[in-house]
Amino acid sequence: MLSRVASNIYWLGRYLERAENTARIMNVNSNLLLDLPKDIRLGWEPILEILSSTDTFKLKYEEANEANITSFLIADTSNPSSIINSLYHARENARTIREIIPREAWEQINSLYLIAKDGQASALNRRHRYNYLNKIILSNQAITGILAGTMTQDEGYEFLRLGRNLERADMTTRIIDVRSASLLPDIEDRQSPFENIQWMSVLKSLTGYQMYRREVRLRVKRQDVLRFLFLNLKFPRALNHTLQQVKESLTDLPNGENVISSLESVRAKLESGEPEKLDQEALHVFIDDIQLGLSKVHDKTSSTYF
Repeated sequence: MLSRVASNIYWLGRYLERAENTARIMNVNSNLLLDLPKDIRLGWEPILEILSSTDTFKLKYEEANEANITSFLIADTSNPSSIINSLYHARENARTIREIIPREAWEQINSLYLIAKDGQASALNRRHRYNYLNKIILSNQAITGILAGTMTQDEGYEFLRLGRNLERADMTTRIIDVRSASLLPDIEDRQSPFENIQWMSVLKSLTGYQMYRREVRLRVKRQDVLRFLFLNLKFPRALNHTLQQVKESLTDLPNGENVISSLESVRAKLESGEPEKLDQEALHVFIDDIQLGLSKVHDKTSSTYF
């Protein structure tokens, strides 16, 4: 397979996953605003931190209010991680490899971009935002299903899975780090009554609330949530599961062993680090280490295949 083709498939997987995750986080934040008491000030800035977009945002906007941040995250073409930009790049990557992916998948990706573009103005209105973001999520899920059900499971498909799971691993660590640390910064002395809501929002950001309750069957607690989201091998968005999926893809690719050594280093840190026992400061340092490891896996993938 040509390195250009492999790169386009890999980035197709990453951009689709990025658009879906951004839509999920925004929907959960909107719902959380409704769940907390009105006297608790909760903004949208943690979302910018999750997406590492704070500096880019401040270059263009003076005030970090809901209108500016939602516009920046959904429709701003100057934001590399906005939903519309992620879907644009996903479509461009898919367009150049139309002969590699099923025609139905290309049509769905093209249709999703056009729907996202046509509806972006209405999504800035709070009343229509949920339906818009939910459509992005469901359409991405449909594309993932079409690709899984109709694409030949050869090297091309493994590059798609590789990109999707690396993006998912990165986003899982970002959400845990920022949401657990600064979601409710103004109510530290009153946080206990709302801790349950906070950790529920972390789970819902990763669509893991119901699966957590099925697995743990207890009230939502920090230690159990961290253990579930970091170490579970069955839940698709748990970090350990995504790393296992990346390893399986690399095992099926030529020269995968060049990247697997970097990946195993990340897994060793994860499995020996006992993140559920760390206090907030130590957890932040631990997550930084994991993210640096994921970045090395991406760099090694690029140098080996692209």
